[in-house]
Amino acid sequence: MLAGDVDYEHHGHGYASQRRTDPRIEAQVHTALGDARTIVNVGAGAGSYEPADRYVVAVEPSAAMRAQRPSGRVPALDATAERLPFDDDSFDAALASVTVHQWSDTVAGLRELRRVTRGPVVVLTFDGDALDLLWLAEYAPELIAAERRRYPALDLIAAHIGATCGIQPVPVPIDCVDGFTEAFYARPERFLDPAVRRSQSAWTFVDDADEARAVDHLRRDLDSGAWDERYGHLRTQPEFVGSLRLLIGRP
Repeated sequence: MLAGDVDYEHHGHGYASQRRTDPRIEAQVHTALGDARTIVNVGAGAGSYEPADRYVVAVEPSAAMRAQRPSGRVPALDATAERLPFDDDSFDAALASVTVHQWSDTVAGLRELRRVTRGPVVVLTFDGDALDLLWLAEYAPELIAAERRRYPALDLIAAHIGATCGIQPVPVPIDCVDGFTEAFYARPERFLDPAVRRSQSAWTFVDDADEARAVDHLRRDLDSGAWDERYGHLRTQPEFVGSLRLLIGRP
């Protein structure tokens, strides 16, 4: 039985090598956590954006993802967001980093985050309404459509993680080392690499034929110079403000 909408036992291997913590995004996330000393990281995966200088309890239902946690990270508990095995107000803060769209019951998971946390609940996610700001929408509309169905509305998240909630855009740096789709806004050739696509769960919702067509279309446009004619300015644009968002809910 899957804990979320992607089978990471089959699709999660090699994830940690492609999806690394970007220090600029990390700084924004850690600022949002404030001075919290105890943190629960739910849907922790391989440990991206998890503070190393505080007491952290990590929760991750996928064995394949737990196995990829670096030796310096705490081992993750085998549990799901919807049923956190903690008392009320157990932690100073909670973190859910690019994970809420994979939960089987988003509202239940968000309520659990709020229940076990006495301070800020910090959620790093994507705004489904802004996904087509990335040029990839032209090449893989099926991917954008699939992602839009997956991501919970920001208003829904905000309503369940705090009495008040701030929403911040998260700029993506040109040399971002976290390999989600927008990380390669200036490096389109990276999408030709199957290993890059395998680390982006959205592609598992795209038919093989549609994926092959999208990659072939991009390859042809790169070879002909058509991509650079339309989007070449992005190759030197220092950052891209797309759909990545940081929500900070307070009790």
